[in-house]
Amino acid sequence: MTVVKPVVVMAKPAGPVCNFNCGYCYYLGKTSLFGPDERYRMNHEVLEAYVRALIAASPGPVVNFVWHGGEPTLSGTAFYAEAIELQERYTPEGWTCENNLQTNGSLLDDAWCAFLAEHHFSVGLSIDGPAHLHDLGRPDRRGRPTHARVMRGLNNLRAHGIEPDVLCALNARNAPYPTEVYRFFLAQDVRWLQFLPVVVRGPDGSVSPWSVAPEAMGEFLCTVFDEWVRHDVGRIGVQNFLESLLVASGRPPILCIVSETCGRVLAVEHDGGVYSCDHFVDPAHRLGDVVADGIGMLVDGPAQRAFGEAKRDSLLAYCRTCPVLAYCNGGCPKDRFALAPDGEAGSNALCAGYRRFFGHARPQLERMAVLARLGRPPAAIMAELARAESEERRRWRETSRNDPCPCGSGAKYKHCCLPSRRT
Repeated sequence: MTVVKPVVVMAKPAGPVCNFNCGYCYYLGKTSLFGPDERYRMNHEVLEAYVRALIAASPGPVVNFVWHGGEPTLSGTAFYAEAIELQERYTPEGWTCENNLQTNGSLLDDAWCAFLAEHHFSVGLSIDGPAHLHDLGRPDRRGRPTHARVMRGLNNLRAHGIEPDVLCALNARNAPYPTEVYRFFLAQDVRWLQFLPVVVRGPDGSVSPWSVAPEAMGEFLCTVFDEWVRHDVGRIGVQNFLESLLVASGRPPILCIVSETCGRVLAVEHDGGVYSCDHFVDPAHRLGDVVADGIGMLVDGPAQRAFGEAKRDSLLAYCRTCPVLAYCNGGCPKDRFALAPDGEAGSNALCAGYRRFFGHARPQLERMAVLARLGRPPAAIMAELARAESEERRRWRETSRNDPCPCGSGAKYKHCCLPSRRT
């Protein structure tokens, strides 16, 4: 029997249209693919073909529908009610469909949230931290701040029993404030958080000023990880760290960004066009049409297999000898446009940041993996680190001027670290 592998599809019911004008958005410019009279609404024919095709291409018994954008709430609740009716019509007996809405949250009023709750939608919500950082990068189409509207959407979701996952785009404006950003989400009692580094290039290949510098990304993740691993393991799930914990535990990562290969996360535009990836919606990566071709044939076709395997096969020599390769696998192919230290082209633009973070976090991640193998919760590392750091402070406190320096240099404390510890 042929084994059907899972496939994820980012469906764009409203195309690249959005009521926000985020400075770093990579998708708003996709309107150039369509004519001036485009309505940007997935019609019934495309919707029905998409629902049938995704169910047919899924191994079951759960079929996951991801509604993405642009801004998918612009399609209105009637569109999703129709989608649910089609899912019920075409889902085999014993199977179920689950729906996930990825949204900026600004339109989530009481009626929207009641609909989402009634139909058991999960929700991903984009927030870039506190208002003064969020509003820098995420104004609406008239240039007005949006943070208050997004937080109102968050509160409306919670009032209807929906706890959203939060996506924070890590960009040049909020990356310098790791502690403030992270503690903002803790104060909001966010339960699941992902930091997604922004790397955007202009038509001429230049990197957008909104893109996060690799060093800033690395420092941000290190700072947040140090606080998380000491105080918040089990309290908040940070996807960046939990993916790395999978690798430290000897298991493959789930996210396509850090997986060895990619190619099973497609994009379906509002007009039915099927593309290799959400980040590769362009004529060169158009695989076909969901009405004419479905999904299964396209995701398993030679063009898409080659696209996915190229992530692994095109790794540079510098990557193949990297001590943390298993943790990033070269990162997303869209970001492989930089030069490696040896001058070879095709390195990930965020490489230095990945190496900094994974090298820093790896000892604690590996210890958490050991704890899990011993039948203890990974959160037990917090007590271990607290004891070790308390003992370290005691050693420094009890060392006299003429004792060997606790840093291990072999010099006397008074000639080594004592002067710097007094400042």
